[in-house]
Amino acid sequence: MVTLDRPVQQQGDLVAVAPRAPLRRPSAKRPPMRRAIVHLTAEYHGYARTGGLAEAVAGLANSQARAGERVYAFLPLYASVRSATPRLQLLAAPHRLTLGPLEEEVRFYRDATRVGAPVVIFVDAPGCFDRPGLYGDVRGDYPDNHLRFALFARAALHGIAQFVPPPVLLHAHDWHAALAPVYLRTHPDIAPEFHDAPTVVSVHNAGYQGHFGAEVMADLALPPELWHLDRLEWYGRLNLLKGGLSFCDAAVTVSPAHAAELRTPEGGFGLHDAFRHLGDRLVGICNGIEQHLWDPASDDQIAAPFAVGDIGGKAVCKEALQRAFALPRRATVPLLAMSSRLAAQKGFDLVLHSECLRTADLQLIIIGEGDARIRDAVAALVAAHAGHMACSFTFTDRLEHQLMAGADMVLMPSLYEPCGLTQMHASRYGAPVIGRRVGGIADTVIDEETGFLFDPFDVRAMDAAIARALSRYADGARWHAMMGRAMSRDFGWDRSMFDYANVYRRAVLRAAAAR
Repeated sequence: MVTLDRPVQQQGDLVAVAPRAPLRRPSAKRPPMRRAIVHLTAEYHGYARTGGLAEAVAGLANSQARAGERVYAFLPLYASVRSATPRLQLLAAPHRLTLGPLEEEVRFYRDATRVGAPVVIFVDAPGCFDRPGLYGDVRGDYPDNHLRFALFARAALHGIAQFVPPPVLLHAHDWHAALAPVYLRTHPDIAPEFHDAPTVVSVHNAGYQGHFGAEVMADLALPPELWHLDRLEWYGRLNLLKGGLSFCDAAVTVSPAHAAELRTPEGGFGLHDAFRHLGDRLVGICNGIEQHLWDPASDDQIAAPFAVGDIGGKAVCKEALQRAFALPRRATVPLLAMSSRLAAQKGFDLVLHSECLRTADLQLIIIGEGDARIRDAVAALVAAHAGHMACSFTFTDRLEHQLMAGADMVLMPSLYEPCGLTQMHASRYGAPVIGRRVGGIADTVIDEETGFLFDPFDVRAMDAAIARALSRYADGARWHAMMGRAMSRDFGWDRSMFDYANVYRRAVLRAAAAR
């Protein structure tokens, strides 16, 4: 076991002495677990992000650390991490890891500027992760993603054995980390090390499962007996998420409504039988947000502060947003915003065909990165309606804060939405959501109280919801009351901690019984 406060070596600006994390007082609500909670994730806020996964994992880990838990997170050392992290602490001498055709010299680092918990550890395998994108480039997904993330899982397990004092609980997020529970239970060199470690798999977006050909089984060091309907085989393909689910002690998805949807043929993305088979091992727990970071009263990234009962600053933020996007500075026109990955899941087909958005007296701003086809279609729509539409295809946290602060309403017409964080950000900033009643949107937006919901994935249904919102906006007193209700909602992670603690305890008991 290598302790993180023991000097290893120093190489220029790579400092190998990790400061001891300060002790935290246990939560008064419940005693902390005896086990270290170890998150394995492809994204983590502040270091690597393409969507809500990064913020969700970091928010959960931060909340657990504040409650007094021992919390660690492992993620790949991408090129973006090196850009965001000027000083890295080398934790141990490198070791060589071979996986199929891959042979990588793996190192582990920490952020030298980060103090306290959670402890974030980066897995450095340059051949796999020192690339422009996390998952792919302009040509599409990297063809060796199965090897990249299998190596990440294998290396992270090695790092846990080195740097995390046992006992541990492993929490793997999405398909990128789903092989970790598989290796932990089946690999002859790994299973003995973790014989008593319970495993939890979080499904943030079941639309992405890690599908690959059967021929890569051997390269991933997966024994042939795992090619089975009850394990990793899925319609003649290898399904990494299914593998993680088949070996985990508990599974979590990110909202109660989505947990029910995953068990249906319509909402299970071809894995509904696997989700049903989990029974009570599958639990839906709503994501949260870091409310101290999403607080318009203290946000230093927006043009003016505002709060419930004192919303004057929101008008200043709206004018600043209109000016930044070269839209007419009209105080009374309703300004709609959409902050989203450019993906079909997010309902862009409805937006692109909406008559209401084209013809109503409103303004629309869209920001996001993603699919080139959608980006070009959005750009064409905006160009055709330059007087009242604008867009940006460069997404930053600062821009999202400014968008939420200046918008009157936020549009979320998702085909599916496991949880979503944008509706929580919007509510905190007094921008009621117009959204489809699916997943986390259904769990966090109250129709006609804090937003406007519609059911069919249909442009007419969306336009009818937009029309309801515009009608309410015209009634100033009722609109301000709705803003106040939305801003007063509690979306903090603390409300979910009790549910996660129960899932972890059940995972511990199940792992012990299996052992």
